Amino acid sequence: MTADTLYIIPARGGSKGIPRKNIKPLAGRPLIHYSIDVARAMAPDSHIIVSTDDDEIRAVAGETGLKVPYRRPESLGADNTGSREVILDAMDFADGHGIRYEKLVLLQPTSPLRTVEDVRECLSLYTPDIDMVVSVTPAACNPYYDCFETSGADGSLHVSKGDGLFTRRQDAPPAYQFNGAVYVINPASIRRMPLGAFPRRIPYVMPRERSVDLDTPLDWLVMEKLMEK
Repeated sequence: MTADTLYIIPARGGSKGIPRKNIKPLAGRPLIHYSIDVARAMAPDSHIIVSTDDDEIRAVAGETGLKVPYRRPESLGADNTGSREVILDAMDFADGHGIRYEKLVLLQPTSPLRTVEDVRECLSLYTPDIDMVVSVTPAACNPYYDCFETSGADGSLHVSKGDGLFTRRQDAPPAYQFNGAVYVINPASIRRMPLGAFPRRIPYVMPRERSVDLDTPLDWLVMEKLMEK
């Protein structure tokens, strides 16, 4: 357990795909508790910030014994609020309270199958000269093989990348997608630019069976079945 990393757990109250999902019970526990458990295994409570605009979420988070002194401004609780704005406000709170850190870890509650070991592995890949280490999983659709775009006046399909001559997925260059589980972020980088503009992002690959990101009721049903096993 080290105190050189600030852990941010974002949990706004207005989720629409799965209403109140951040505190919805999953396998008998509020969803947000899984991320809090991982953060507390890695850092002292002083370096964990639950970022929420919702008093009920703050109270449920506090049931773990974690103090939740920070309250996200209501202006950062809208659907269109970006991750960068949320992170920067939490950083400002930490800075104003004398909390020192050299890197950030963003743990979204919607990835309850992320483990402490996943976070450790991401941290081991981080160096101060990169912008971010991010967890990924093999993409469901490969742009060299079975991901298509339309073009031309007739709107015909063409493969997104390459010449479209791969006949087997395993021959195409590997493709990955963010799975939302772990982000290790350089504080100076996020001060300068949004996550999507980072020029140097290092992947940490997680298996698909632990990469379910809870966004829809179907995702929740899948997660419940996975948790049963």
